[in-house]
Amino acid sequence: MSQVDENVSAMLASSASGTTMLIVVQLASRIFTFTANQLVLRSLPPAIMGVASQLELYFISILYFSRESIRMAIQRQPLQLKPLTMVSHKDSTGTAPKKGNDVSEARNIALQSVVNMSYLSLALGFLFAMAFATSYIQLASREVSELPYYHASVIITSVASLMELSTEPFFTVVQQYMLHRQRAVVEMSAAFVKSLTTCLACAWASRTGHSIGVLPFSIGYLCYSSTLICGYILALPRVADEQKFSMFPTKIKSRSDYFMGRFSWPMIGLSTNVFFQSVVKHLLTQGDSMMLATMTSLEDQGIYALASNYGGLLARVLFQPIEESSRTLFSSLLNSGGSGNLRVENINAAKTQLTEVLRAYSLMAVVGFPLGPVLAPQLLHLLGGRIWASPRISSLLSLYCYYIPFLAYNGISEAFVSSAANSAELRRQAVWMGVFSACFASAAYLFLKVGALGAHGMVYANIVNMAVRIVWSFSFIQTFMSRHGSGIAISELSPRPLTCIASITMSIVLNSRVLYALDIYRTRDALILGAMYILLVSYLERKYLLIYYTKARELVKFKTSSTPKSKSE
Repeated sequence: MSQVDENVSAMLASSASGTTMLIVVQLASRIFTFTANQLVLRSLPPAIMGVASQLELYFISILYFSRESIRMAIQRQPLQLKPLTMVSHKDSTGTAPKKGNDVSEARNIALQSVVNMSYLSLALGFLFAMAFATSYIQLASREVSELPYYHASVIITSVASLMELSTEPFFTVVQQYMLHRQRAVVEMSAAFVKSLTTCLACAWASRTGHSIGVLPFSIGYLCYSSTLICGYILALPRVADEQKFSMFPTKIKSRSDYFMGRFSWPMIGLSTNVFFQSVVKHLLTQGDSMMLATMTSLEDQGIYALASNYGGLLARVLFQPIEESSRTLFSSLLNSGGSGNLRVENINAAKTQLTEVLRAYSLMAVVGFPLGPVLAPQLLHLLGGRIWASPRISSLLSLYCYYIPFLAYNGISEAFVSSAANSAELRRQAVWMGVFSACFASAAYLFLKVGALGAHGMVYANIVNMAVRIVWSFSFIQTFMSRHGSGIAISELSPRPLTCIASITMSIVLNSRVLYALDIYRTRDALILGAMYILLVSYLERKYLLIYYTKARELVKFKTSSTPKSKSE
């Protein structure tokens, strides 16, 4: 195997390992959150859940605006140095010590540079926290501001966001060294502490008869951030000393292309380009919560938050880790180092990763379309209690199941775009994001105000939003592939026609009114038919599943065989 092929294989194996660990993190986090929500949900009315969703939007917005563009710039710029562990194959022979020293020095400079850059997230966080805290306190409706401890909750959440941003240097080191296991342990511990704290605070308030509004949720954010700080300090005690860089912002000597001798001008420029794009992207991603907050009641917001938490469970547990690890992999493979030239092997590897993920998503979609809308409401009735048992909420959750595949396709396609696009293309994407914002706002106004569809209307608007973004992203991907002498056919992404026909047929059968006169029979029959349908899809797609299983085994085998080799050297 050539050095290039070996590097690509190492990237793919590391990406697969990272994806697995991130899925474990998300799964554990969602199990903790889900369990806590079930204990809290039965005692909280939809209006309180609506305010809690606003508080979550506040917390997420501070983090996103402060760190997302910097994270993306860090991912794109220094990742070409990650495979330099492969240099040890030559260093061990003693034939090229000077080259190894030069590479080691360059790596240390690059690592110190990205650690320095990560501190800009905390600086931006102070600005955004002050601006958002003022707006959330001053512009809150009377109904919201009169809730017990609302102002205290906003302040505590602001502090929690700044504490989480202070862990960005640790996160950067974890990403650079692909320390997925350490990250998994820290984030799972933080999720557990957050869920436990929120649950205990709500239980105490319910037992003692105190009305504390959304204070338990803000305390949960604070405990989550505190656990992250403690966890990373304990998990990464010697990495900086061993690799000869500092975890604090340190001046980089003999370098003229650094602002204040610490911050890379190229990364600052890229962060600036990505920032304006990420602002629009965040408005599109979280626009549903913003629109609901301005156009609907707190009850509608709470109902939508419930549907989003239940319906988006799969998106957060599975799709988000895949998107994150794929973006890192795409950035590594499609980084030309400023030359504009990309290896054919890297293009093919990126295309393979993209098509395999999209094909897997398509297969999950043909399974989820018939089963999700039927089984999700039954699960809600079982877990949510009488306070949440209504046809309106059930129908919203069913509708949300149709929205989830759009989330999946958009996430992975935009991950590719953000990794492959140059600065000019990123600026053009930002302009298109503005167009998408206008489409989303128009659709939301049409469904919410004109149609008066409430939370249902927001799901329809989100589907429109994701659809136009997916079309644009796939257009970019096809152009990018054509420019490099490649392309992607629809047949590479979609299941077999027979599988699609089976999906449509099963949807019609499961939604038949005659079949479901009683809920107990509906659930039982849906489970039986669903199991039979999954077996049918597995049979129809057996060739694809076998190929995917074989590739997964090869990656695991490569990862296992390469680990002892690196240790010995």
